[in-house]
Amino acid sequence: MIGNVSRDVTRYPDDRGGVRLGGAALFVALAAARAGRPAAPVCVLGEDLAHVPRARGLDAIDWSACGEAEGTSTRFDLRYDRLGELIDVRTDYGVAEGLTDHVLAHVERHPEGQYHVCCRRPLDAAVVLHRLVHHGATFSVDFFLPSTEEMLPAAAPWLSRVSTVFVNAAEYRLLQSITDTTALPEVVVTDGPRAARVWAFGRQTASVIPPTRTPREVSGAGDTLAGTFLAHRSRGATPAQALAEGVEAAARFVAAPSIPIPAQRRA
Repeated sequence: MIGNVSRDVTRYPDDRGGVRLGGAALFVALAAARAGRPAAPVCVLGEDLAHVPRARGLDAIDWSACGEAEGTSTRFDLRYDRLGELIDVRTDYGVAEGLTDHVLAHVERHPEGQYHVCCRRPLDAAVVLHRLVHHGATFSVDFFLPSTEEMLPAAAPWLSRVSTVFVNAAEYRLLQSITDTTALPEVVVTDGPRAARVWAFGRQTASVIPPTRTPREVSGAGDTLAGTFLAHRSRGATPAQALAEGVEAAARFVAAPSIPIPAQRRA
């Protein structure tokens, strides 16, 4: 799972939210691990989160691909409206500015790996995808709406080689405007409380309406769906089966408490 593990602050108009552990690589990996598949975040942690891989409750994840560097980890300040739509994000990437180099070095050591690429800043997605295609690796991708207008065109030349593309409804419209979606093997489109769908070479193969649950935290729901979907597909589940599992996992995620930042243990 190539991407960030971060220190997040989420804010909602009704005083939900707060400080939590976040990052797409963490949420996708944790969801895949909970669905029974080994998963490793390929990320860079700063000194403030260097203890996270040793924290109780996160030991289902394989942290062997995690790098450490002097400085602070990525920090996101995410502000949502009452409907759970992201309206503002402020970011300090910290040591993740070195993420691309760390990822390329990891891919060179493990070219046979199966990868999921979280295409969002500060990763140079075009360079990483080119390297994965060069090695003939199997990989899937997702995007983050605030950086999609930059990242989707950068990823476009390699999308036909991607096993699964994960987008939300707004990102899907942009995807349709820049590439022929009938050439894509599998596209998973989420749309908040509305039906999530899977498209294969332009033909809809699955649709699942999310269960109604009162959300406590929406940040990471799409990543949870992606990790769960990938885990089930890798075990031979049909798109409909994998989507149903992913939608249910995302619904449980938004209703559950956030993942707190583990306290550092004293020696």
